[in-house]
Amino acid sequence: MLNLALAFFIIALVAAILGFGGIAAGAASIAKIIFVLFLVLFAISLVTGLVRRRGPSR
Repeated sequence: MLNLALAFFIIALVAAILGFGGIAAGAASIAKIIFVLFLVLFAISLVTGLVRRRGPSR
């Protein structure tokens, strides 16, 4: 998922260099959304892994 965000970021940079402002803004917005989604899923995965590693307390 992080690769997808990086790809959209690169597309946004290339579009901005070539002068396609609307496409660059759209690709940058998509890259931001995917990156935030990646961070949320990473945090959930991290918390779940810590809880699962600890196991049930008796």
